[in-house]
Amino acid sequence: MKYLRTCWHWVVKYKYVLLILGFLLYIGFIDEHNLVRRYRLWQEEKALRAEIERYREEFNENTRRLRELESDPAAIERIARENYGMHGADEDVYVIEK
Repeated sequence: MKYLRTCWHWVVKYKYVLLILGFLLYIGFIDEHNLVRRYRLWQEEKALRAEIERYREEFNENTRRLRELESDPAAIERIARENYGMHGADEDVYVIEK
């Protein structure tokens, strides 16, 4: 009984500290929207934003190349030569692979 009374006095004395610790434990680990889960979601969001930026840059580069192809016939010829190995009627093409 004396032990219970001592414990009760300790709880009454430190009730606000225990309340704050319990609250921090609850929002940190127990709650459905806890801090650990929020941190993981934040990391995932950061990775997705980086991926969006990479796709945006790729889209801008492809748009620039498309406009170049639409406006410059020499660009079409250059792409045909570099990517598809096409050549003119009086030309020979040699492909050297490393």
